[in-house]
Amino acid sequence: MTDYVNPNVKEGWTGPGRRDGTIIPMKPEDDALHIDVGAKNQFEWWYFDAHLEGGYTLVAFFYVAYPNPGLDQGKIAVELTLLRPDGTKTQKVIKYKKSQFYASKEIPDVKIGNNTMKATFTDDDLPVYEIFLEDEDLMFDLTYKATVKGWMPGTGYSHFADLGYFAWVVPFSRASIEGSIRDGNKTISVKGVGYHDHNWLNFSFQSIIEYWMWGRVYSDNYTIAYAFIQCNDKVDRHAVKVLMAAKGSEVFLSSGEYEFSQEDFEFSEAAGHSFPRTISIKVPGELEVKLDVARVYEEVNMLDMFNPVLAFLAKNVLRMKPGYFRLNSDFKVKVIHEGRTDEETGSTLHEIVTFKQLGPK
Repeated sequence: MTDYVNPNVKEGWTGPGRRDGTIIPMKPEDDALHIDVGAKNQFEWWYFDAHLEGGYTLVAFFYVAYPNPGLDQGKIAVELTLLRPDGTKTQKVIKYKKSQFYASKEIPDVKIGNNTMKATFTDDDLPVYEIFLEDEDLMFDLTYKATVKGWMPGTGYSHFADLGYFAWVVPFSRASIEGSIRDGNKTISVKGVGYHDHNWLNFSFQSIIEYWMWGRVYSDNYTIAYAFIQCNDKVDRHAVKVLMAAKGSEVFLSSGEYEFSQEDFEFSEAAGHSFPRTISIKVPGELEVKLDVARVYEEVNMLDMFNPVLAFLAKNVLRMKPGYFRLNSDFKVKVIHEGRTDEETGSTLHEIVTFKQLGPK
């Protein structure tokens, strides 16, 4: 697909071009608090997920300011989502007062009510994170031990002319996990693999961004994470592209110079959008990834989460059509690195969030 590049959108790559010749090491403060808590149109959150032995998948958010449109936008909150092996899901968003929030600006140390996140840093640049979140239905008590070093695309920032900035850092793209979860009245000891990233921005998503696609690949020897962010006409449909690849613990590729294609769209009545059943990513001469959707885990029309008045205004006045997909795909990855070519396969989860009609109906 054609890349649209607006020269007034400044991405943080160290160069040459839209890639990092030098990968900037992450510091503890990169994963600390950045925004002014309570300030208008400033949003920030820490994201964790876990894919656990036994077939459970969970997602946890710590929100300084909830970014999604609706009555909860800007609220301090935590979110817990548990996907069970049988396909059922429990998802909870719990809001808190400003007096119940604390976060350091120097290190990753967050407390929202009784929910906590903290990190311990090691000499090998593979930190250990502990998170705890709980409500009456769910509890996550997990320790993440990073197996891939932290990464950010350049400085981590993209500046959209005078409209605002978006920042993304990945303290670890892959970690081993141990701990326990509670599902209702059942507590389970768990092990697995997981991911953590951190975002902050000073504009409402839907004001600039039309859709984004995000995912990662865990193969036997490689870890890959990507994001494709399609902006709207306010910045000439500029596409922000970021990708990292690591072998073992070391990140060797950090780039926005990749080809991204979407094929074989299928319409979802539940989400009101089409989604691509095949996504291909190619860094010529270095990396190829192909994702083929095997199962749709979630397909959501986000207007269904609004109250009726807001849903009407969003659809008919703001012309918003927000949708969400969580997809399970079979992957094939080809890596050309250090004089050798490796091809590996497996399965992975990836996501799509969109605010306008995506694909053909």
